[in-house]
Amino acid sequence: MRVPHNALDGRFAREVPTMGRHERSGNDAAPGRPPGTDELVARELERRSREGGRRSHRERGFQSWGERRRERKKSERSPEEEAYREARAVANRRIGFLFHFVPYAFTVLFLLFVAGFRAAFVVAFAWGIGVACHAFAVVAPTLRKRWIDAEVQTRLQGSVRQERRTLEGEHVRQLEELSASIAHEIRNPITAAKSLVQQLGEDPGSPMQVEYARVALEELDRVERSIAHLLRYAREEEVRPVETDLADVLDAAIETLRERIARLGVRLDLDVSRALSLRADPEKLRRVILNLVGNALDAMEGASTRGPTLAISAGENLAGNEVWLRIRDNGPGMPASLLENAFRPFQTSKAAGTGLGLPITKKLVEAHGGTIELHSSAGVGTEFVLVLPRRCQEKPVTERSA
Repeated sequence: MRVPHNALDGRFAREVPTMGRHERSGNDAAPGRPPGTDELVARELERRSREGGRRSHRERGFQSWGERRRERKKSERSPEEEAYREARAVANRRIGFLFHFVPYAFTVLFLLFVAGFRAAFVVAFAWGIGVACHAFAVVAPTLRKRWIDAEVQTRLQGSVRQERRTLEGEHVRQLEELSASIAHEIRNPITAAKSLVQQLGEDPGSPMQVEYARVALEELDRVERSIAHLLRYAREEEVRPVETDLADVLDAAIETLRERIARLGVRLDLDVSRALSLRADPEKLRRVILNLVGNALDAMEGASTRGPTLAISAGENLAGNEVWLRIRDNGPGMPASLLENAFRPFQTSKAAGTGLGLPITKKLVEAHGGTIELHSSAGVGTEFVLVLPRRCQEKPVTERSA
């Protein structure tokens, strides 16, 4: 049902303007007849929405342009220029306060001598409120800055203290775990050797003396090996980078283990370019490769892997600023529980292992500014991926760092 324009209620009559002839000539309303209430309301809301959108867009444009301009000017100024601007603003505020305070003081003194104390007091009190507000406006930025700095300092100190307590607690836990691991690794062989020596003393004529002595020496050798690895892990070493060919370092490491590789019947697949040069310490890289390849041989030998295969490949990234080395075997792999702690000290699955080989390897790789990743699955094999930068800076390295 059509409602005449003059029959609109008061609210729509106030909000909806009278439509022109060209606005009523559309398809929504018949010619010569005023549009309905719903049509008028819809048109008015659409018009206001368009105007509001254009206005908000202009406001956002002006604001963003002004902010960008201020930020650009601020970034172009040097610290000395920025300090000068702030000092000039402070001086201007103080001068403005003096321009206010001097007339105030002279006026109050004049009234005190001319009109008496009552009139001077009334003017001084009324005008003094403005002077006090002006003085507060002068010192307010300084007070705000001081309070902000004090609050930031308080919060930072609390954060630093909390972080320090967290780090101290973490270091204490790491030290406790390391101490327990060291005690376990050294105490067990010493206890076994002590028991064997006691048996030698109780029965000197026993035919098992030679066997007891051999086992005792093996346990003491194990203690000596653990201490040697621990000292190597803890001591500081210096990286001496020189121009190194990764293929030559790899050949030297493989040649050291060539006899063992042949004895175990391991098939060796090498895919290494002869042009992979980088600045690195060749002796430390050789130790890294020896440790990783030795671990792969130990794993395949311990699991009696059929058709043992060791695949070694190397290359560079697309940018040419990094070199990668991949060492993969088809051994038994590592369970997830051991994989998580593989690079932690004294974590090993080998009966005669010290658990310090991989931690030392990781520290040597990180000493060159590189990274090492471990991928392994039980029954599939293990893969190590090393990424080294082409340029290694000479610096001392603390291998015991976590």
